[in-house]
Amino acid sequence: MAAGAALVDVVAVRAGRRAAAWRRQELAAALATRPVDDTWMLTGAALAAVIGLWLLVVALTPGLRHLLPMRSPAKQRAQLDRDGAAVLLRDAALRVPGVRTARIRVRRHRILARTDVHFRDLRQVKADLTAVLDDERDRLALSHPPRIVVRVRQRTP
Repeated sequence: MAAGAALVDVVAVRAGRRAAAWRRQELAAALATRPVDDTWMLTGAALAAVIGLWLLVVALTPGLRHLLPMRSPAKQRAQLDRDGAAVLLRDAALRVPGVRTARIRVRRHRILARTDVHFRDLRQVKADLTAVLDDERDRLALSHPPRIVVRVRQRTP
């Protein structure tokens, strides 16, 4: 909260306004009178360094973004790996007649299915593929089901 207030004040000064009274008087006086090797100054600097290092580690770690949360009737938490969901959806897409190859990409809000059609009408394959992928997505029981985008193209060998 204090860092936000200081940032707002710095932006106001850069915009041509005067600095806030707390920054002109109390903070400036405290920083001007304390020596650099003061215990409170060293403690504040060490705390700022630890917080900065922690924020850097958090920014560089991958986290759980590769997992999709599933809904559960009990109060348990279940998650599904995005790559695993893509494999299940790809297998379902390959069972549709006329689909030769399928590439599935699962994101948080969207599932992108790109398929090459060997025979059959593109509109029929797209309709069948959309229905099959909708059913398979519903079987995954995701808490926030992503929307499905299907792209089909005629591919001649």
